[in-house]
Amino acid sequence: MHDTAIRTALLGYAGVQTLDLTGPLDAFGAANAARPGAYATVTASLDGAPFVSEGGLRIVPDCALADAGPVDTLIVPGGEGLRRPGVADEVAAALRLRAGGCRRIVSICTGIYGVAPSGLLDGRRATTHWRFADDVAQRFAAIRVDRDAIFIKDGPFYTSAGITAAIDLALALIEEDYGPRLALSVARDLVVYLKRSGGQRQYSEPLRFQARAGDRFADLAAWVAAHLDEDLSIERLAARMRLSPRQFSRRFTQAFGVTPSQRIEALRLDAARDYLTGTQAQVAAIATAVGFGSADAFRRAFDARFGLSPTDYRRRFAPITATHTGDRNDDSPLAPLPRAALARAARGGD
Repeated sequence: MHDTAIRTALLGYAGVQTLDLTGPLDAFGAANAARPGAYATVTASLDGAPFVSEGGLRIVPDCALADAGPVDTLIVPGGEGLRRPGVADEVAAALRLRAGGCRRIVSICTGIYGVAPSGLLDGRRATTHWRFADDVAQRFAAIRVDRDAIFIKDGPFYTSAGITAAIDLALALIEEDYGPRLALSVARDLVVYLKRSGGQRQYSEPLRFQARAGDRFADLAAWVAAHLDEDLSIERLAARMRLSPRQFSRRFTQAFGVTPSQRIEALRLDAARDYLTGTQAQVAAIATAVGFGSADAFRRAFDARFGLSPTDYRRRFAPITATHTGDRNDDSPLAPLPRAALARAARGGD
């Protein structure tokens, strides 16, 4: 915990992605509302001049980065501006000058284009927006790019996926600084649907389902994802779609290339991964909460799909603030787990 405000600078530039900058800024602001004096945030540009974001928002920074004074956490948001000739090199040079005095250097989304040329990430794991991951890996071969993670911590360097993942990483930083209660309070204030851990994938199974659903199954996709702990038999789903079980199975398989039971199992296992990394609930309770009939059936299905047990998955993809995880409670915003199921899950250990 910290007795003084954590001084955090967000580096802006022409063509910055608006939410990459404002998302973390609002998260730290919400932390200050819940715990006054938690963060002292400044917005800086390299020369102190105003700049216009990728979305057209004109931003007047507090100062030039060189005049920002001592900085604990330096954040480089993403945006198309960093991919303009010369801009990334200027940012990288500024980071090299600042690195020794910062506890943390953070890149959001394609902010990695500004951090990577500095050499500070060489030999380290990092992530970025999935669309740019291959390009980053080719340009900066010394960086071990994880194309899938939402965010990664490697030493004092933090990298995240795109846009909304900026809020996920900001919440993780708040949790690291002040514990999960404040982070979850901020998540509630920001109306975050799910406080995601870094081990989760950028492109979730429910999103895959919805993306392929089309008009016919669009409502069903959203409904199934919110009712995983309930009876999702073919008969019930068919009745919801006003089809016979045979018609439903045929049309579903044609639309998605898998049977209804295969898709539902994938959704349940995807939700289970969220709760393994986002709560300290016991494995058996999570199995029940996502709709498996027994913990053994859940463990077998999980191992078959991911190649490791639920417990091993939790250990490997634990949040970056693992020392605080025992402080979680059943008031955390972990939809779509039903409140009753979440309460059951919160009472036990693995």
